[in-house]
Amino acid sequence: MLSKSVVGFAIWILGTGAASAHVKWFCAYDAAGQPRGLENVLCQDFELLLGVALLWFFSGCVVERTLLGELMVRSLSRCTEALRLHTEVMIRAVCGFFFISLWAIGGIILTPELKTTSPEVGILQLAIAAGMLSRRTLPLSAAGVVVLFGLAVRDYGTFHLADYPIFLGLAGYLALTGLQKNLLGIPPLDVVRYATAVTLMWASVEKWAYPEWSFPLLIEHPGITLGFNSEFYMRAAGMVEFTLAFALAWTPLVRRVAAAMLLGMFISACFEFGKLDVIGHSAIIVVLVAILSDNRPIESDYPAPWLAPAGLCAALTITLFTYYVGHAAIFNTTIL
Repeated sequence: MLSKSVVGFAIWILGTGAASAHVKWFCAYDAAGQPRGLENVLCQDFELLLGVALLWFFSGCVVERTLLGELMVRSLSRCTEALRLHTEVMIRAVCGFFFISLWAIGGIILTPELKTTSPEVGILQLAIAAGMLSRRTLPLSAAGVVVLFGLAVRDYGTFHLADYPIFLGLAGYLALTGLQKNLLGIPPLDVVRYATAVTLMWASVEKWAYPEWSFPLLIEHPGITLGFNSEFYMRAAGMVEFTLAFALAWTPLVRRVAAAMLLGMFISACFEFGKLDVIGHSAIIVVLVAILSDNRPIESDYPAPWLAPAGLCAALTITLFTYYVGHAAIFNTTIL
């Protein structure tokens, strides 16, 4: 059983990203339905996968503090320097593409499953895209993104939109970049970085709580399971995504490597699932590219490596607790 978990985790992290396709865009789902009880989620496979994740994460933090880690940082910085110099333009361009695409498709608020019949939404999406042309109008585009997010919350509820705090992070990035300010000392890129980490950690829990939503995709694309059964594959997919998502909020080399791995996963999912996935994930992909190329000076005070697994366990506990307690409070479901 241990070898199965180790091999499954290692192969998945190295070779597949199709589970990064957002299942709500392709399969039937019931956001108010009863999730798997925590006693079923926290099974032996889950514990073994968590153990492997902690080992990988701790090892990465140890390596970062060595000469090899310094060499990796310098190599990454050389390879991504051109991207770093054009981070703002790159994010504005992709955001413009994203909102024009939503307008062209029509009937979508922010993501494919968030449907609307309001013609004003399309007008607002075009206005947001137009605001990307100038730094001065970025705060107006940011306000438009917040309005769209608010409309989605009104129509679909707070819990459903907990899947997408990245849009609020993007709005924060655009507003702060346009105003040339930080948020309580936090740079604009870090605002959207933290929002991206929270988004992906939350999405990971969904893979454990509702793995059956993804089973039709796994039947249609059997190759992405790499020969593992669907239950184990979804547990591994969730653990990999959660670990890499948490790593986005950690130290410079760890987060840049995590961003590179997540990029590989999301880009491979685009090839597997087509243009809908390209459009839907374009915003998160450009943010990951920005994180990968971010070579700001390394913090002088590194947290001790042992704090990495402790932080990951704490984040996992808090996210699971918030998801299940919040779902039970809103939809009157059970936790266990």
